[in-house]
Amino acid sequence: MKKLAFLTIVLLLLGAHSSFAQDVRYDFDKDKDFSKYKTYKWVPIKGADLPDDLTAKQITSAIDAELAKKGLTKTDSDNANLYIGYQTALGTEKQFTSYNTGWGYGPGWGRGWYGYGGMATTTTYGSTSTIYVGQLDLSMYDAAQKELVWRGAATKTLDPKAKPEKKEKNITKTVQKLLKNFPPVTKK
Repeated sequence: MKKLAFLTIVLLLLGAHSSFAQDVRYDFDKDKDFSKYKTYKWVPIKGADLPDDLTAKQITSAIDAELAKKGLTKTDSDNANLYIGYQTALGTEKQFTSYNTGWGYGPGWGRGWYGYGGMATTTTYGSTSTIYVGQLDLSMYDAAQKELVWRGAATKTLDPKAKPEKKEKNITKTVQKLLKNFPPVTKK
């Protein structure tokens, strides 16, 4: 019985972990040569939802740091190779979590265990919680041609109730995941 309880807890924890996992996606223009992009400039996205000033600073700092690692240089000049902008979205989801303490009704596991038509008592516990789902969308435009060349999104990134240190750590980790495969390798 202890093994069953332990197994149930382990499965619940694995399920809870996967439900909170970040979803990171990106897409890019496969016809572009990303090696020619050396500089970038921050630009606002018209009509975009933006976070508070402190969170905005954390996001841009994390992106600046990652792009610097990739060899790109930030500039305020209109002659930048890339224009970069971001937007955020914040919403909530309800999550229902439940688990069962027994196997319930059934024929049993043979004559030694409950026999035929056996039954066990079972109790189901449940709880609901609110999960904040924050999404970060990052867009990169070819400045000369005014075309979108790269776009990435990470969900379950921004939590307005997180402590400042945790929020900053989460943003940094998310930006690293988001830009992991940037610049993309294009096949010619």
